[in-house]
Amino acid sequence: MATRTFAPGFRLSANDVVVLLVGGVGGAACLGVDFRLAFGVWYVVAHFFLFCNVLRMARALELVWAGVFVGLVIATVNLDLISWPLGIGCSLFTTVVVAAIEIRKPSYHGVGWRRINPGLPEWWRAHQALGERG
Repeated sequence: MATRTFAPGFRLSANDVVVLLVGGVGGAACLGVDFRLAFGVWYVVAHFFLFCNVLRMARALELVWAGVFVGLVIATVNLDLISWPLGIGCSLFTTVVVAAIEIRKPSYHGVGWRRINPGLPEWWRAHQALGERG
């Protein structure tokens, strides 16, 4: 098993930059079709950046947010059950909830980890010794 390096905090890889650029350009290309489509692309890309690079969120919480978002889009676009502002509001509420859950974990290693989770280095050493992924 390869040893992982302790590297908490903000991160940005070349792949992340590519996703941000493609998402930005893709959203701009959608402007000619419908502003809501462009907004949707930019909104999802911004959440990718927040979850993957800033908060470094666990995959399960990312998937919870994505599932809620897709459900809200279906309820808004396909079923016409809720308005766009209500759907975005519910999505933002979900963002706050999953972010709050993530930063309360003993494994939180995103931006501000030193202040939010000062016990992270000890948690990391203990879980590396056990060969666990956090």
